[in-house]
Amino acid sequence: MTIAVTRLNLDSFESLPAHTRRCVFWEVDPSPAARTTEAAIFGEFDVFESEFDKEAWISALLLEWGTCGQVAVDGQTGHIVGTAFYAPPGRVPRARLFPTSPVSADAVLLTTIHTEPGFDEAAPILLDSVVTDLVRRGVRAIEAFGIVRTPAETMGSGGDQSSHSPSPHAGVTELGALESISSDLAAWSDDAIIEITRAVHDSPQVGLCTECIMDAHFLKDSGFDLVASHARFPRFRLELDEGLGWKHEVEHALEQLVVMAALDLAGRERAAGVPVGRRST
Repeated sequence: MTIAVTRLNLDSFESLPAHTRRCVFWEVDPSPAARTTEAAIFGEFDVFESEFDKEAWISALLLEWGTCGQVAVDGQTGHIVGTAFYAPPGRVPRARLFPTSPVSADAVLLTTIHTEPGFDEAAPILLDSVVTDLVRRGVRAIEAFGIVRTPAETMGSGGDQSSHSPSPHAGVTELGALESISSDLAAWSDDAIIEITRAVHDSPQVGLCTECIMDAHFLKDSGFDLVASHARFPRFRLELDEGLGWKHEVEHALEQLVVMAALDLAGRERAAGVPVGRRST
């Protein structure tokens, strides 16, 4: 299976997967001011589906800021099988409503990396492309909100890049995940953790788009550091430097050389009448 990653542009918008193309969970301001913070986070989901608003958000960012997304394309079918979106935090209305906001002023917010079912391996490739792009542009850090998923969300996450297979002890795993994410939780009593986690997980979550929030474990495993702990929505940060960009550029160049060499060899063998893959004697 071959995955190619390219920058998102308006020409490829119509080819995006349906949910990615329509969901504006991050991109549209969910308030009126009368809503409580929790209600504003979860909102009315049908209000947050709009191809027009999603395309307008992408178009404005491309014009005023530059690349704001990466797309993973299946080399066999040509279909888009994964996407990543990122932007200055001020261009992401939903971000200010998370309990672990605000995002640091020197960081770009990575809102989501999402893959289609069967293409989980595209997620780290998309992240590498985001890092490479932002390092080239002189960005100092990437920040992202993670989600600690309930067992039900884990089972229903489908092709979400961040899904973790449920176990018979899924409820215990949730609490274990919190402990691994933040050493601060070591100071909490077991009863306090259970009470807080149950309160968060059992609260009304109408309209919460879990597909568009990255799993906390994915961020942690990808090298992000926890900067704001929370039982449900921790915030993470990845420091960038020129060394990261140099590494990714070299790896990409080597991959391109291998592909070009293979194509050149195949062309020569065809010209010589030798079956491809067999050396002439």
